[in-house]
Amino acid sequence: MKKGVLISRVLLGLIFFVFGLNGFLNFIPQPPLPERMQTFMNGMMVTTYFFPLLKGTETICGLLLLGNLFVPLTLVILASITINIFMVHAFMAPEGMPVAIVVLALHVFLMWAHRSAYQPMLRAKQP
Repeated sequence: MKKGVLISRVLLGLIFFVFGLNGFLNFIPQPPLPERMQTFMNGMMVTTYFFPLLKGTETICGLLLLGNLFVPLTLVILASITINIFMVHAFMAPEGMPVAIVVLALHVFLMWAHRSAYQPMLRAKQP
């Protein structure tokens, strides 16, 4: 189990770090996007703040996972990004679904492995 957690944490950390950094440095060429996906991306780009925030968060969280620092917190921060990656590929770019499934599976596995860290915040407060 410990090796599985280590491998999953490093893989997820690498995915977020590399793709987050690619958002700034563009070292991985992006294939042409389907029209719906391009419209979606254009809508987010017009905000001017969204992509730097997203890619900065991915890069920093990827480093935290790689460094084994604040892993439960980092997984919570990345949860909405992971869900969005999955949903975007499910509804707009199904050709990327295999990678989205891997990211989601790694994320869910790591959250399950760290479930004891989440138990206090998931308890209902007694009146």
